[in-house]
Amino acid sequence: QVQLVESGGGLEQPGGSLRLSCVVSGFTLDDYVIGWFRQAPGKERKGVSCFNSREITEGYADSVKGRFTISTDSAKSTVYLQMSGLKTEETGVYYCAAVQAVHFRWNDWNDAATYTFWGQGTQVTVSS
Repeated sequence: QVQLVESGGGLEQPGGSLRLSCVVSGFTLDDYVIGWFRQAPGKERKGVSCFNSREITEGYADSVKGRFTISTDSAKSTVYLQMSGLKTEETGVYYCAAVQAVHFRWNDWNDAATYTFWGQGTQVTVSS
């Protein structure tokens, strides 16, 4: 049974940092692409970052480049999203999602419809 479980969210001040974790089970990270998405209240999910374990490549939304870093620990079946320089507009529920690497196209990395499996999300609130 495939599962993705996010953690690490919370309340942080603008300019602060948080590290989100996504623990996966039921599949091998090496064969999948993991994406991180953010959903603000009343808005659609937007792609933040993704990691292609097969190619060892990563991608970021322009708005987070240089501030967010995605990484993996295959031994722990975990994908991390290190976020720094947080902004109030980055408040929302953060989800991790997975799709088999063979079905992944970089052109669609930030499209939620690309991903097959989703976690339940973790709330991130950036506020002073």
